[in-house]
Amino acid sequence: MPGLTIGDNLPNLKVETTHGTINLHDYVQDSFTIIFSHPGDFTPVCTTELGAMAAYAEKFNQRGVKLLGLSCDDVESHKEWIKDIEAYNGGKKVTYPIAADPNREIIKQLNMVDPDEKDSSGQILPSRALHIVGPDKKIKLSFLYPASTGRNMDEVVRALDSLLKASKHKIATPANWKEGDAVVIAPSVSNDEAKKMFKNGFETADLPSKKDYLRFTHV
Repeated sequence: MPGLTIGDNLPNLKVETTHGTINLHDYVQDSFTIIFSHPGDFTPVCTTELGAMAAYAEKFNQRGVKLLGLSCDDVESHKEWIKDIEAYNGGKKVTYPIAADPNREIIKQLNMVDPDEKDSSGQILPSRALHIVGPDKKIKLSFLYPASTGRNMDEVVRALDSLLKASKHKIATPANWKEGDAVVIAPSVSNDEAKKMFKNGFETADLPSKKDYLRFTHV
């Protein structure tokens, strides 16, 4: 569906959360922030996902990344639901805020509406959407899953690590990259620039075209 996507500015919305009222821009400040939505409180896949986010919270904290969950139910419902999430997750605490959106206005503005799913009264529901927002308040990456498919938190961390590296170096990460693997040098960087920029040096793939565009290095 049309709406907020990669490169767009995050709207500076005021939202009610389990940690009180926040403005999105004030919450992001100068950090990378993950905003993720869920179809509803007290639902099976969502409970496992928020529990997984709680279990991974320290990984995100080590990277200086903030978390903000969202579900359409109200704050009091969220607080009761958190008890289930923590119990299912072996007591691991939900330390991040969960925003409420009972009027379904926030999910519209954040492009988190599931085009097919409706609740029992016919109202729209959130998709399993996840935006990674940069310190510049722009959307850097989005995942969008249907209600039937839970997210893979390892992939969220992997993609986040790629974004963090690319924000510091003129590189990109190849297919199936994971932390510690070689990265590729951006095409905009000449070989002479690359020699100065990457102290570990680089290797160029020997391709039939004999073009030297596929250059690997470690950062």
